[in-house]
Amino acid sequence: MMTSIIILAYNQLEYTKMCIESIREYTDLNSYELIVIDNNSSDGTRDWLRIQSDIKLIENDSNLGFPKGCNQGIEISTGDNILLLNNDTIVTYNWLDNLLVALNGDPSVGAVSCVTNNCSYAQSVPYSYANIEEMHEFSKNFNTNNLGEYNERIKLIGFCYLIKKSVINEIGMLDEQFSPGNFEDDDFSLRIRKAGYRLLLCKDTFIHHFGSVSFIEEKEKYAKLLNRNAVLFEKKWGFSPLYSQHIRFDVLNMIQDSPDTELVILEVGCACGGTLLEVKNRYKNSTVFGIEINKEAAEVSSLIADVSTVNIEKEALPYQENTFDYIILADVLEHLVDPWSVLEKLRKSLKPSGRILISIPNIMHHSVIQGLLNGFWTYTDAGILDKTHMRFFTLYELKKMIISTGYKIDHLSGNSIGSSKDSEDFVRKLLTINDNDALKDQFNVYQYLISASKNKVFDLMDLFILDGEVNLTHWEKVDHFSVEEVIEIIVTKNWENEMKEEIFNQLGAKFFEEGKSAKAIAFLKNAYYLNSSNAEVLYNLTYALSMVGETSLAHSFLEKLKLSDEMLYKEFLKVLI
Repeated sequence: MMTSIIILAYNQLEYTKMCIESIREYTDLNSYELIVIDNNSSDGTRDWLRIQSDIKLIENDSNLGFPKGCNQGIEISTGDNILLLNNDTIVTYNWLDNLLVALNGDPSVGAVSCVTNNCSYAQSVPYSYANIEEMHEFSKNFNTNNLGEYNERIKLIGFCYLIKKSVINEIGMLDEQFSPGNFEDDDFSLRIRKAGYRLLLCKDTFIHHFGSVSFIEEKEKYAKLLNRNAVLFEKKWGFSPLYSQHIRFDVLNMIQDSPDTELVILEVGCACGGTLLEVKNRYKNSTVFGIEINKEAAEVSSLIADVSTVNIEKEALPYQENTFDYIILADVLEHLVDPWSVLEKLRKSLKPSGRILISIPNIMHHSVIQGLLNGFWTYTDAGILDKTHMRFFTLYELKKMIISTGYKIDHLSGNSIGSSKDSEDFVRKLLTINDNDALKDQFNVYQYLISASKNKVFDLMDLFILDGEVNLTHWEKVDHFSVEEVIEIIVTKNWENEMKEEIFNQLGAKFFEEGKSAKAIAFLKNAYYLNSSNAEVLYNLTYALSMVGETSLAHSFLEKLKLSDEMLYKEFLKVLI
């Protein structure tokens, strides 16, 4: 079976030489044909290519770009498979054999790629070499064919892209509107998947990649090209390639279950399904669901998950209660009009032992504050939903929202985006205004990551309200939880202060009757904080403090009782005597 290796060259002769020489050394001579398209090089590349007897050379009079050049090579290819290979790569021991095993091992596979030292979209791996000689030794140990080391992906990066020729015949060649390059591999990957084929990342195959040497000298032009082609992609497919294909490894790393666990997972705002597909890579027995309001993206993610386009703020969820082990909300809550009600709604679909996994931007990050001070806003393009609406949270408000909607925070951490001397200096200046070590961390966290589970105290508190009135029929169940947990839930509940005050007061009285004075006093103090002139609370608090020997403190509350309700004050004196 023949593979047609197609390489584009535009100057960078030394890279091209190293690439081709590595192919010759590490690839079976009878297994491939080598096609090189020169896009009008001016550094001697073309002269060198002309004298290489094993190369089919196409010479262009101008730089036609990557997609057009690849298509020229495909047109003259004779192989059963097409391998698009960047000229800034060095191939390694057993590389092509490994890729072919993956490509031809299953008829559902349409294309494969490998891992490397330098690549986006998590196609790079840690490496331990300092020169090319060491790289080959590293790769020889790395490239041990392992059928279990395949990850399915929604897209593959095109630096080393092996495709069945029959698949290209079915879906067509690269889209030349993306010339000179960028997002043609995203587009190609999407077309392969929509035709019903899978894409595999071979994590058992490593080659070296120097990385975008053709663009590196013109960074500004490259950035403009990237943005232009992203717009072209979105016009063609209906969603942005810049965020709709993300894999949220940071969020998934909060899942610590055994790989053979049968998990049921929902992702809200699943976009094209990159994160859900990674769930299936890690947890083979998992069942995945998604919610995505962009219908074009939902169509793509439906290839690997049960996806609904329900509007979670306006419509009922199409899931039964207690369904999911995990619900993922990656950069979603900040785009909702009422994230509180959505969290409460999703809570019903979460199993009793389930967790929600949240990522959300931090409004206190130094870049946001600096932007505000400079008169502009920097978070308006974050996230994956409607950019016309954006809600921002401090850490305090974020915690409050999660707790008030019935969850207990089990894990909280933060992502950063690196720092510079200027940013560090700016944070130091901020700390001169408010010298608080905790704030320093908040200034440096770009995005919070939270894992939260159902808080059983929350459900118990709901039992305390019957027809709008306080009813502590099940008050004794409170004793199963810490005072801090109970107080936190009551304080954050969306109840009138008078109702919270009454619950605290009644809990305090009942716990005191049971001889649990420490809990009683804690509840009574919180009732007092809500209303320092409530005579009944002052009476109960004074009495409890007196009984535990806190005479001085009891006396201070007794004086407050006298000012609040003299008649009750006199009654207290009779009881005390």
